[in-house]
Amino acid sequence: MSKPGFLKSALEGASGLWQKRTRHPGFPDVDAADPERRGQALFRRGRHRMRAGEIESAVEDFERAIELLPNFAEAVASHAECLDMLGRVATARPEYQKARRLWAEERGGAPDRCYLFRQQGRLTFEVESYELALQRIKTGSFPLSASGNALLARGQAEEALRFYDQALKIKEKDPAILALKGEALSMLGRYRQAVDAFTASLNASPRAPETLGGRAIAFAAMGRLDKANDDWRQQLSLLPEMQAAARACVALRLADYEAALPELERAIAKAPDDPYWRLYRLTALKRLGRPLGVVSMPRGSAAWPRPLFDLLADRASPDEVLAAGTTDGRRAEALFQMGRFKDVAERAPPAMIEYAAARNELSQRR
Repeated sequence: MSKPGFLKSALEGASGLWQKRTRHPGFPDVDAADPERRGQALFRRGRHRMRAGEIESAVEDFERAIELLPNFAEAVASHAECLDMLGRVATARPEYQKARRLWAEERGGAPDRCYLFRQQGRLTFEVESYELALQRIKTGSFPLSASGNALLARGQAEEALRFYDQALKIKEKDPAILALKGEALSMLGRYRQAVDAFTASLNASPRAPETLGGRAIAFAAMGRLDKANDDWRQQLSLLPEMQAAARACVALRLADYEAALPELERAIAKAPDDPYWRLYRLTALKRLGRPLGVVSMPRGSAAWPRPLFDLLADRASPDEVLAAGTTDGRRAEALFQMGRFKDVAERAPPAMIEYAAARNELSQRR
C-alpha cells in the first residue's frame, strides 16, 4: 500500500475515534504561559466541543483563542461555523470573510525549501489526525514521521524531533527522515548537528535538492558561507527548468541576480498574481542597475508586501515601510530593500532568502 493510501486507511479508522470519543481529553496547554500553545490548545478543545455538540462552549474557546492569536485563521473559520450552527448567520458572515482574508495574507515558504515549509496555517487539524492515527497504528515509521512533519510545519521543532528520532529507531538511516531531522535541528539553532543529519541523508541520497538547500542554510547560519554557496550551486544545478520559482529563490540566495532574473520572469508567467515574484524581479533589476519600469502589485494582493513596492517606487519613506513591517520577517525584507545588508545578516532568520542574499552581498563587497 502506498503512503497516501496507508494514511487514508489510518484516518478512515481514526474517524471512528472522532465519533466514539465523547469524554473530553486532557488539554493541559490551555493554561500554558506561551500564547501560541494556549491558543492552539483552546482551538483544539473548541473543535472537540464542536464534535460533542457543545457549541456555546466551543464558541467561548474559539473567541479566547482568537484573542490570544488574532491571525489564527482556522480558529476564526471555526468560530464562524459555530455561529452558523447557532443560527447567527449575519454574525458569522463577516467572520468567514475575515478567515479568507487571513488565509490570503499567509505566505507559504520559499519553493526551494523542504515541502513542509511550503504549507500555510498552523496545521492543527493535521496534528490531531496523525495523533489519532498513532493511537491505532503502533508499528511503522510513517505515522511517526508524519506527526513530526505536521508539528515541524507549525514551528514545534522540539516535539517534531522526538517523533523523527522514534521513526529512525524503526527505519534507521532513512534519508528522508534524516533530512527532516536536520530541518528540526536547524529550526532549533543546533546547526552543527543539523549539518551532520543533512550530510548523512545526502550520503544515501546525494541528488536531493531540498536537502542540499537545508544544509546550505545551516552552513550559512554557522558562518560557513563558502560551504553554503557550494550546496546552493549544486542545488541549482539539480533543480529542473520547470521549477522556475525554486531556481529563482536559489539564485537570489546566492545574490546572483543575472541568473535569477529569467527564472523570475518564468515564475511570474506561471503565477502572475503572486506579488513576491514581481517584487524579487524588481529587486534583481535594481541590484543589476537596470530600469525598474512600472512598479505595481497584482490586483487583489494582500496589504503586505505593498509597502515594499511603494519603497521601490519612492512612494513611501524607509521609516514608513519599517513601521508597516509587523513581523521580524517583514522588517528583514524591508531592510534588505533599503540595502541595509549588515542589519539583515544580523537580524533575519537564516532560512530567509534575504538573509543569504545579504550575506553574499556583504561578502562580494570585500
